[in-house]
Amino acid sequence: MTFSATDRSRILNRLKNQEYDIAIIGGGITGAGAARDAASRGMKVALVEGADFASGTSSRSSKLIHGGIRYLENLEFHLVFEALSERQRLFELAPHLVHPLRFLLPLYKSGRVPAWKMGMGMWLYDALSLFEAPELNQFLDPEEVAREFPALQIADLEGAFAYYDAYMDDDRLVHETLRSAREFGADAVNYVRAFDAKMQNGKVSAIECTDMLTGEPFTLRAKHYVSSVGPWTDILGKELLHEWKKTLRPAKGVHLTFNKSRFPLNDAVVMGAESRIVFAIPRHEMVIVGTTDTDYPGDPAKVRTEPADVDYLLKVVDKYFPGARLTRKNIVGCYAGVRPLIDDGAQSESKTSREHAIWTDPRGITFVAGGKYTTYRNMAEQTVDHVLASFPIEERVQFNQSRTLAPLNPLVTTHLLDRARQEHVRWARDWNLPETITAEVADRHGLEGERILEDALAWRTAIRDPEEWMWCAEALHAIEHTMCLHLADFYLRRTHLVLARADHGKPFVQNIARVMGERLGWDSKRREGEINALQNQLDWELSATISG
Repeated sequence: MTFSATDRSRILNRLKNQEYDIAIIGGGITGAGAARDAASRGMKVALVEGADFASGTSSRSSKLIHGGIRYLENLEFHLVFEALSERQRLFELAPHLVHPLRFLLPLYKSGRVPAWKMGMGMWLYDALSLFEAPELNQFLDPEEVAREFPALQIADLEGAFAYYDAYMDDDRLVHETLRSAREFGADAVNYVRAFDAKMQNGKVSAIECTDMLTGEPFTLRAKHYVSSVGPWTDILGKELLHEWKKTLRPAKGVHLTFNKSRFPLNDAVVMGAESRIVFAIPRHEMVIVGTTDTDYPGDPAKVRTEPADVDYLLKVVDKYFPGARLTRKNIVGCYAGVRPLIDDGAQSESKTSREHAIWTDPRGITFVAGGKYTTYRNMAEQTVDHVLASFPIEERVQFNQSRTLAPLNPLVTTHLLDRARQEHVRWARDWNLPETITAEVADRHGLEGERILEDALAWRTAIRDPEEWMWCAEALHAIEHTMCLHLADFYLRRTHLVLARADHGKPFVQNIARVMGERLGWDSKRREGEINALQNQLDWELSATISG
């Protein structure tokens, strides 16, 4: 089954006229995972997302797949073990999206945790991974650290531990999970908002929805409903059920991005900041620095980076990398998100557990919130198991077997990704493209990359610049395979253009809008409107803070 923007109206018709086994509200990573899990069992699955897929927390993470060393200090051994187990699975499920990454954890004499204690923690971290990390941890003396990281603060340095975790493309992991859910038969649409529940005999009998593109209301019917809306959990709970007890302690996290040429890191660095950890993470052409961790009681849709967030992160970077001399003018991009932490009564947001919670309201809606991105697949499986507890025994047996250990994309297994990295040379030769371009496409899409380039060949003559043409090919792929409906959706959640490039990909905008417009039926006025909407979004998220 395809997952195209042009399929959206047909899927909407099915949502209006069918009853589903399970209807999921929320199209971030948790909802996408639950949809894939349920559909893989043979369940009839619907999913609605009020904005674009992954538009909330799921595209605003630290973009790490990791066990979480700092959780060992909180004695959350089960959480770390679960995350490290899922890390290993994700290497196999999505090798084009989840990549091993070496981390350096420098230790200073004035640090809060002594070297011997950190050494015990590193050994425990490897043990909880069942020693399946790409490489086990090792200790580096100050001289070795200085050679590898010349800009790092060397004064007072006792040494550093090097260990492995992973980085990911968080937004694309959502889209690939939804594509796989669609292949299993799930019906998923974006820009459909759930706003009320119909009640019958004290139970939810249907959910009232609105198509945000047309304003048309409709009713979604299912045997059971799941809320997976992350930081909107309390908001949606009150809208649907009216009588609602607050459950979350939302926390704001901010990240800054720098060009690698200005902040040259090949390995990630862990920086301690008060009771928090801040990472410097190399990814694509950029280095991501974050995150902050502060309580956020406001509307998650309105979260953005503030000047104080920038000052805080720059101060941390300057403490650890005084030789880099990074200032506000060196920032390429920034983004802010809200973590849906479960309120466990902890004294601070940084001490609040990252464990997830799944519970069913007696009125017939199951809620899932909290958790770590790394454990999304396992969390989704537990959510569907929890839902099935309310089903008749024969349906529990029928839908018992989850099939989510298969690769998300059958064209991007570990073996096929290696093959694509070899075959990209032929792609470059056949289509007269630079190998740097075909190599990037192979890394992003494996063997599917060849089809993505072929589908855009009609534009090769009109768009002469190979990189610009590549991004136009990516835009066509986003429309046909990730239900991408808007120019801003493409720029912000299908590519790294905004965060990695100082020009945010603006030189390509006219041709990308032209290519998208032809496929989606935009006239010239609509194209200009899409370009203006993208610029307004960038101004809101980036300009005020970075120029402040």
